[in-house]
Amino acid sequence: MNINRLLSKTIIEKIGQNKVILIFGTRRVGKTHLIKKIESTIKIPYLHLNAEDADVKALLENRSIANYRRLLNKNNLLVIDEAQVIPDIGKILKLMIDEFPNLTIIATGSSAFDLSNQTGEPLTGRNFTYYLYPVAQAELEENLLQTKQNLEERLIFGSYPEVFSLETLDEKQEYLKNLVNAYLLKDILLFENIKNSSKILDLLKLMAYQNGSEVSFDELGKQLGMSKNTVEKYLDLLQKVQIIFKLSGFSSNLRKEITKSSKWYFFDNGIRNTIINDFRLPALRQDMGLLWENYCIYERIKINRIHKTETEYFFWRTYDQQEIDLIEKNKDEIKAFEFKFGKKKIPAFFQKNYPQATFQVINPEDYLDFILMN
Repeated sequence: MNINRLLSKTIIEKIGQNKVILIFGTRRVGKTHLIKKIESTIKIPYLHLNAEDADVKALLENRSIANYRRLLNKNNLLVIDEAQVIPDIGKILKLMIDEFPNLTIIATGSSAFDLSNQTGEPLTGRNFTYYLYPVAQAELEENLLQTKQNLEERLIFGSYPEVFSLETLDEKQEYLKNLVNAYLLKDILLFENIKNSSKILDLLKLMAYQNGSEVSFDELGKQLGMSKNTVEKYLDLLQKVQIIFKLSGFSSNLRKEITKSSKWYFFDNGIRNTIINDFRLPALRQDMGLLWENYCIYERIKINRIHKTETEYFFWRTYDQQEIDLIEKNKDEIKAFEFKFGKKKIPAFFQKNYPQATFQVINPEDYLDFILMN
């Protein structure tokens, strides 16, 4: 299976602009593979450094212009993989980009919350920031028949890059279990000094069972034996490292609309199913509607973010249980979507109060336009 990461073209276009290009993503999502492909394409001299190498780390921590001049030599592109392990990395990158006008820097980080906190203020106006997600359907080089045939498997095993290279379902299961156990929470535990990883896994398990549902922080806290504030903190961290994301309630302040709740989703069905250890195929499952909804929403978000579409995402529900799965708001344009295996009518209250909005039901027969195009 050939994978064409669409972000590579965008990044290549930015090289030569004397900026720092930040690429965030979870571990094993393909950041190193992406930058090596970029390096194989460009025709300018570059230097590739892995910040997890002790010698590299020591070199970069010696914050002097003379040191960096010797390090860079005649290279116009500097690539720093896993840059989040370098203390004060933002100040280091700022010094380099300010002092060497012909330099472009690409820095990858597996922990978005850590690297962005370190780089946010020092690099204001000096950087482009991108996020690399599990592989989008638009990045797979396959024909329509293959896409249709592979859909059910992708609803179960997700789209981390290595999953596509594995032949058997048992191999995919083993890989995903290793990914969750060895890598998924590594950055949170390392950078936030959280000692009890089992609590976060327990929280993720509860979120997996309540995927696509409104959740109560108080209730989660009671079930886990932790405070509401701790639950909120952990969910915020899990969102920052792009394991889960939330949709807030959409409203124009109509009294019937619910706005204070949030729904939570996973950025990859394979991760969600691994956490609850459920790899049963679709014919044996009761949660296919949920997996379909989760898949369509994260595929839509991925393709919009790849194209830098400025879109806000919400769900919509009233107190009398009228609801819509996804609302997209782009400036004054409102689009409403339901994810079903069958048909559904637009809720009457929504249609009456948002006559300018479009409404579409996304099902397996016509979903590709939704996840491949804006």
